[in-house]
Amino acid sequence: MELLSTNIGNITELLLHPRTLSIVRCGFWIVIGIPLVYQISKWIRSLLSKRFAAQQGMVVGNIVRYFGLIIIIVTVFKELGFNLTPLLGAAGIVGIALGFASQTSVSNIISGIFLIIEKPFEVDDLITVGSTTGLVLSVDMLSVKIRTLDNKFVRIPNETIIKSEVTNVTRFPIRRIDLTISIAFKEDVKKVRETLLDIAANNNRCLQEPEPIIIISGFGNLSVDLVFAIWCRKEDWLSLKNEVYEQIKNRFDEDDIEIPFSHLSLYSGLGPQPMPIQIVQNKDNK
Repeated sequence: MELLSTNIGNITELLLHPRTLSIVRCGFWIVIGIPLVYQISKWIRSLLSKRFAAQQGMVVGNIVRYFGLIIIIVTVFKELGFNLTPLLGAAGIVGIALGFASQTSVSNIISGIFLIIEKPFEVDDLITVGSTTGLVLSVDMLSVKIRTLDNKFVRIPNETIIKSEVTNVTRFPIRRIDLTISIAFKEDVKKVRETLLDIAANNNRCLQEPEPIIIISGFGNLSVDLVFAIWCRKEDWLSLKNEVYEQIKNRFDEDDIEIPFSHLSLYSGLGPQPMPIQIVQNKDNK
């Protein structure tokens, strides 16, 4: 009994030892704290994305996650008995050295802050930067991630975006489709105009406000060139463009409206008479 009591006493003393308690607390922060921080940041991101915008939710969620992880790391080091003062001093010196060595990264971070403040685009917007067009996946401190229309992943540094012309294709709820159409010179432009407006009026995806417009853009070598401009919701842009082109082709065929194309005609100078053809044999092959 005395041996058992001694063992129990030793175990109790070991469990209540400050070093053991520190290790237990460190395990708690690592096992419970880290997943909890990720869960809270995910919840905040989802909440802000619904109430404001996906970009704001992503930025605040990342800040909460990084801040929480820093607190956990500092707490664990303190529990293990590390003196953080020398580490902070060393970190300051290393930070200065890294700052000089990574000027490009600093420039990208500053550019990222300006992008977040200015908000020329947000997550899920369709943008064009240079020759790259795609959907914005994320706006981070160093770069913007884009998924192109053919499903490629593109990372563009923030500094490049700040220095480049950026086109936000889906910033506004509606877009205009400019269809280039060519008709033969013999066709009645008024009739063609009525046909095009009828196509727009009978298509549910085509908006009537703003109303469709038809502009004569010029005269080509073979045709009268028109621009048929119609408005639609931004999500219908691609499907409506293809659909209206198909409808125009079918209606022009039904109404005998000619779409000119390049062709070669040979004239003999005899009007409508057939071109005379003469076969000449080689004298050596009589």
